[in-house]
Amino acid sequence: MSVVEVILLSISIAAIGGWLLTWFIHTVALIYGLRKLHKPSPQTSPEDLQGVSIIKPLVGVDSNLYYNLETFFNIKYPAFELLFSVHDEQDPAIMIVQKLIERYPKVDAKLFIGMKYVGPNGKVNNMMKPFEACKYDLVNISDSSIKAPPDVLMDMVGHMTADTGLVLQMPYCCDRKGFAAIYEKVFFGTMQARNMLTAIALGINCSTGMSSMVRKEIIEHAGGLQHFAQYLAEDFFLAQQTVQQGFKIKLSNKLAMQNSGFYSVNHFHQRLTRWGRLRVATVPTLLFLEPVSECILQGLILSWCVEYMFGISSMAFFLMHLLVWFLVDYTLLNICQNGPLPFSKFEFLCAWLFRECTSFYLSLKGHMSSAIVWRHRKYRLRWGGTIEEI
Repeated sequence: MSVVEVILLSISIAAIGGWLLTWFIHTVALIYGLRKLHKPSPQTSPEDLQGVSIIKPLVGVDSNLYYNLETFFNIKYPAFELLFSVHDEQDPAIMIVQKLIERYPKVDAKLFIGMKYVGPNGKVNNMMKPFEACKYDLVNISDSSIKAPPDVLMDMVGHMTADTGLVLQMPYCCDRKGFAAIYEKVFFGTMQARNMLTAIALGINCSTGMSSMVRKEIIEHAGGLQHFAQYLAEDFFLAQQTVQQGFKIKLSNKLAMQNSGFYSVNHFHQRLTRWGRLRVATVPTLLFLEPVSECILQGLILSWCVEYMFGISSMAFFLMHLLVWFLVDYTLLNICQNGPLPFSKFEFLCAWLFRECTSFYLSLKGHMSSAIVWRHRKYRLRWGGTIEEI
C-alpha cells in the first residue's frame, strides 16, 4: 500500500468516525429532549422556594417589548423582584417600564437609569446597578426579547438544588409570521437544540445568556459581576465559573421563548456570524470541528469516503444522508415545539435547506474578521474571549 493510499484510508476512517459521533449527538439530543423538555416542574416545598431577583437589561424598543415585559409582571411566584436597567436616560424603553410599574403596583419592580462602566461589555455595564441592588440570593438574568410563562420561576428554582449553581433555559422562538421567523425557529429547534441538549446531557459547557438563573455567591466569589465585563460571551464564562466552583449546571424544562418584534434574515445572519466568532474565540477547536459537523459538508466528505472504502455509490449515500438528517431534525423540532408547527412541511424544507446551504458561508464569513458589532458598539475579539472596544 502506497503512502497516498495510507493517507486516504486514514482520512476515510477518521471521517467515518466523526460521522458516527455526529449521529450519537443526534441520538442523545432526541432522547434527552423527549425526557426533559415541557415536562412538569420539579416538586418543591414552599419553604424551599427562595426569593429571586430578575435582572432585565434593556436597550431600545420593538413592537413586542411591552407585551414581553408584561409577562414577567404576571409571574406566579411567592417572592421575586424585577430590576430593569437602561444605560441612556433618553431610551424609549424607560416609558414602557414606567407604564408597567404603574399598572402593576403590587409587583416589586424598580428601574435603574445610567450604566456603571466596569469594562468593555455593555450588557454587564448595564446590569451593574441592578445586580448591586439585588436583595435575593438567586439571580435570573433575562434578555428583553424573552416571553415568560407564569410558572417559569417555579420550574427554574425547582432545579436549583443544593449542588446546582446555574439553571439554563434553552432558547427557542415564539410563533411569528414570515420566512425569517420560520428560519429562526428551524435553527433554534434543530442545530441549536441538538448541540445544547447533547452538551447539557454530557456535562459540557454550552451556556446561553438569554435566560439563566445563577447563585449570587458564584458571581461574587469570581470577583463580582465586573469580572465578566472583559468578555463579550459573559454567559459562557459564568457557566465556566460555576463548574470551577464545584456546582452543577442544569437545564430548565421551560424554554426561553424569544419574541422579538424585530427580525429579518439579514439581522439573524448578523447574530449567527457574531456567535460563530465568539464560539471559536472561546473554544478554538471549533474552528475546524463546526464546518465538518454540518449536514451538507459532512455528507459530501462521507459520500466520497464510503465509495473509496466500500464501493458504495457516493450519490446514493449522500441523498440518504440528507434524508435521514432532515427527518431527525424535523423530529427534534417537533419535540421543541410540543404542538403543531405554525408552518407546512414544505416551508420547513425550504428553511432547513436554506440554513444548511448557508451554514458554511456564514461560518467562513465569521472568521474573516475579529471585529464584532453588537448593540451599536464595535469590539475587537481576542483569543480566549476577551474584547476591547473599538
